[in-house]
Amino acid sequence: MMRRGRIEVICGSMFSGKTEELIRRMKRAHFAHQRVEIFKPSIDIRYSDEEVVSHEGNTIPSTPVDSSASILLMGSDSDVVAIDEAQFFDEGIVDVCNQLANRGIRVIVAGLDLDFRGQPFGPMPALCAIADDVHKVHAICVKCGALAYISHRIVASEKQVLLGEKAEYEPLCRECYRLSKES
Repeated sequence: MMRRGRIEVICGSMFSGKTEELIRRMKRAHFAHQRVEIFKPSIDIRYSDEEVVSHEGNTIPSTPVDSSASILLMGSDSDVVAIDEAQFFDEGIVDVCNQLANRGIRVIVAGLDLDFRGQPFGPMPALCAIADDVHKVHAICVKCGALAYISHRIVASEKQVLLGEKAEYEPLCRECYRLSKES
C-alpha cells in the first residue's frame, strides 16, 4: 500500500498548547507502531537538551539539530516526522517538509506563527501555506481572559529570538496587546 504523506502545522502563541498537541499526536503514532522521529532546534535548551518538553511538563525524546537539512537526512526512514519550534529553523525547512511528505511521510510541525511584535515568524507562514492541515491553538489572555493573539514580551529586548518563559512573555489578546503598546 502506498503511504500518503502530508504536512500538519500546529501554530499559535506561547502557552497555547502547540507542543502539547505535537506530543499527543506523536504518542498516538507511536502507539500505532509507526516509526517516529522528533526534531527540535539545538538552540532550544529551555527545559532539556534532548527532549521536547511542553509547558505542562510532558516530554518526548527528540533529536536536536542545527539545520533543516539534518532533518531530511535523519527522518527519511520514518513514518511520522515531528518538528517542534519550527520558527527557529532556516527557510529550507519548507522544502524539507515538502520532500518528506512527497516521500509518503506524515510531517507534523509546531511553531509560533507570530513574533513578539505581531509579525509573521520565520518560515511559519510558508509552512502554513504548504500544509495539508493547519491547526491554530490559542492561549488565554492574562489581562482579560479572551483568546490570546500574541506572545507579548515583558522584558526589554528587541532581538527577534529571545528564548523565554513566563518571566519574559505573556499571552495577550489583540485588544490588550494594542493597549499595552499605547501605555
